[in-house]
Amino acid sequence: MRGVAAQGQPASGRQPTSGRESSSGRERLPSGGSEFLALLARLLRRPRRGDRRLPLIWLVRSTGSPDVVALLRRVLGRGQRRRIPHAVLDLPELAGTDIAAALREVHRQLSLEAFGGERLRFRHHPLADWLLHQPVPEPGEAGEDRRPALARQLRDRRGSRPGSDPAGTGDGDGDLFSTAYQLAFWLVRRAIPSAVFRIAVSGRVPLLGSHYRWFMRQQYLAPRQSVTFLGFAERLTAGWRDGEQPDQVNKLLVHAFLEDLRQAYRRRFWRPSTWRRTAYPVLLLGGVTAGDPGHTLIRLVNDVRNETGRNDPLLVVAAGAEPPPELPEPYALVDAEEAYDEWVDVLPETRRLRRPAAWLIALLLGDPSAGSEPRGGLLNFTPPEPPWWSRRFLPTALVLLLVAGTAIWANSRWSLDCHPRPFGGAVEVELVGGECVGYSDTAGHVFNRDPGQDRLRAVQRRIFAQNAAAEQVWQRSAQRRPLVTLVYLGTLTGNRTRADEESYVSEREELEGMATAQYALLRESAGADGAALLRVVVANAGHQMRYAGRAVRMLAGLVRDDPTVLGVVGLVESRTSTAGALRELNRIGLPALAPTLSADGMFQNSRLYLQISAPNRDQAALIDEYARQVLRVTGARVYYTTGEQSSLAEDLYVGTLVEDLRQRFGDRLTRVEEWRTGQRMTQECGYPGVLVFAGRWSEFDGFLRALKECGPNPPRHLVGDDSVNRYMANPGLRASAPGNLPVTYVSKAALATCAALRTARDRRDDVRGSFLAWIQADDLLDPPRCRDDGPSAAVGERVSLAYDAATMVVRAVESLAARLRHGSPREAWDPRAVNPAGVHTEVLRQNAENGYPGVSGLIRFAADSGEPVAKRLSLVRVDRVTDVDTEPVEVFHCGTADDPAEQRCRPAPATPPAPA
Repeated sequence: MRGVAAQGQPASGRQPTSGRESSSGRERLPSGGSEFLALLARLLRRPRRGDRRLPLIWLVRSTGSPDVVALLRRVLGRGQRRRIPHAVLDLPELAGTDIAAALREVHRQLSLEAFGGERLRFRHHPLADWLLHQPVPEPGEAGEDRRPALARQLRDRRGSRPGSDPAGTGDGDGDLFSTAYQLAFWLVRRAIPSAVFRIAVSGRVPLLGSHYRWFMRQQYLAPRQSVTFLGFAERLTAGWRDGEQPDQVNKLLVHAFLEDLRQAYRRRFWRPSTWRRTAYPVLLLGGVTAGDPGHTLIRLVNDVRNETGRNDPLLVVAAGAEPPPELPEPYALVDAEEAYDEWVDVLPETRRLRRPAAWLIALLLGDPSAGSEPRGGLLNFTPPEPPWWSRRFLPTALVLLLVAGTAIWANSRWSLDCHPRPFGGAVEVELVGGECVGYSDTAGHVFNRDPGQDRLRAVQRRIFAQNAAAEQVWQRSAQRRPLVTLVYLGTLTGNRTRADEESYVSEREELEGMATAQYALLRESAGADGAALLRVVVANAGHQMRYAGRAVRMLAGLVRDDPTVLGVVGLVESRTSTAGALRELNRIGLPALAPTLSADGMFQNSRLYLQISAPNRDQAALIDEYARQVLRVTGARVYYTTGEQSSLAEDLYVGTLVEDLRQRFGDRLTRVEEWRTGQRMTQECGYPGVLVFAGRWSEFDGFLRALKECGPNPPRHLVGDDSVNRYMANPGLRASAPGNLPVTYVSKAALATCAALRTARDRRDDVRGSFLAWIQADDLLDPPRCRDDGPSAAVGERVSLAYDAATMVVRAVESLAARLRHGSPREAWDPRAVNPAGVHTEVLRQNAENGYPGVSGLIRFAADSGEPVAKRLSLVRVDRVTDVDTEPVEVFHCGTADDPAEQRCRPAPATPPAPA
């Protein structure tokens, strides 16, 4: 407040209010008037920090004393730009009105945009006042539930507010944040249906219905007895409130009015506009007498402040001919400062005792003709200037700069479908090279939004749902069951695809295998404290595992924070980027289990590496033995591809496979050539030897299209590597293949086809029989596999391989847990009791005894590496590539299924004769 400034000239047209003037013609104040005005100016000035308690001042006019209320009204109404918010009630003119009408008039005056600053906005008082004026229901409806109709009226009231009840937040912000919030809220308010409105009325949603929630939490009229706001609101409507105490109703009105002022003056550092309110509002009451609405209003404000224990920013100045009944002995006006200081000292005690005059200060006005001093003109009360940092332009400019900078930075790291979820579980993602790289364990982030990849997204959601279920089961078991977290790391984005083409078959199948392992463990008995539970974190390393190193570095933080993370499953493709990821995993001490990696020597990148599938040298031996024993041909030609933007040096799978074929076939290999898209293959038409496709599945479709030119004379024996499985699992791609070209290709999981699993179940093979039961379940895979009734979907090449990898780790943890808790098996499981390196050691220890009986075959690791020894590999055949409904037939295999003694290569039973 700049204080009280004397004006050089009296205001033109000023009419004296008391009829008494000095000899010089100037209006005079009673003795102590200047001190009182100085006190008033000090009280109206809002401190920069904190807020002061404001009294209820009652001026007792003596005969001949001036009308100070009229004087203050003129003084407060002056100002060049900003004025002190004030309202005036002349009680004699409002004779016969009640408290509700008086408060309505005060609300109308204070909410006017007439003080040069932000308008004071009200939400609680208008709502309470509106409810009090809702009519009594018709007699025919008296027995009906009126709350639905009241809810409709409330919703209609929210949709169109009268001009006297301005919409907005309770703090009256005018800055960009408030404007955006009000605009957004207005749009929502227009759009929300009745159900959402009822949610807001319930007050249970933090950002909706805060003013409804306030009514249920305040103390007047016992709102908790009504259970809901609509029930409480019904009690306030006309007719229904006849059973309520009128004084309590009035206190509710006053409390709501003061709450609106509290919210308007509540300073928030993120709302600079609240700091622009530098002067408190004033209520001037003229002609107050004991028992009239003015006196009643003062009493109610006093009681509400006492009973709620809350302060408010309203200064009340009343004037009357008699002192208030609660304080019959007023101070002299000249002692106003002393009276205020004494009131400040005793207020804590008097409000604690709820004295009826706790907030009152009564001052006696004297006769200006008796010892009063002349006033040198009308006084001007002006609010202090707000802090510079609260000016309107500054928050807007700062917000715009911040938003622009954040947008530029965020756009380089995230996108609309690739951004972190701080409160959505373990999610950390980043946009790298246009792909969303990172990890997630919750449906808050599902990788890959491309069309046609619905099954990939569905299995992720199934895994995330089972993560939540595993957490719940673990908590219900008093945390006795071991909890294991495995990370699936694969290539979940980056492939070029059509809307009807599934381009991530391998990744989807591996995720299905891990989901099956989860499912099996969740079906264990509730009392099986030794049975582990499995959580799966899904991680994306980008197209061709290009960003595997970045993904692993992100996973390092998860490993530090979550002791249940014990390994990584997946890795999908044998490339130099995958080798780098293995080195990173080895550095952070995390075992890697690769269901399908088969490039020779991958174990050299990590001492914690375990490979489920046979290496490429075994695959080359399989093709060679098949050519010798079944086809009985000697010549061979090899074509290879390495995928988009890759090379033979970067593609370890293709590179080692081609080299293994060179060494295995030797001089019989007459051609080794890289096939490129668009290259013609007429030189291979009718070729009688083995034509080997040793490349990536992504080019196999073009390779077959090139062989279409051969017409009725295709190559006699086309054999593909195991990558061809991904092509064969895509019916959309197979539709364009030649119809007269049989294809034989490598399978790493021929023991897990529907026919093989049913045979194993019939001979009481518990491992494969249980696996068959899980994948047939209605509530796991979509669609269920190998159903005995109706159409049967194939298992998928990699489902069993990933299942074996996950289950192998789980069994190792269960074994460690049993030994650690040998003396107290029912104690809570401590995830820090085991570490990833210890689990890797336990897997090797168990494997060294008899091998691991996997669904895809017996797994036995070499003593000096993580590669399997004599792992089952098969060749399967389809006579017509376009026939997607016929399951491939196993024609040849090498390695052991269950008995370590059976390792030789031989034709599969009932192998059809080779084409002539």
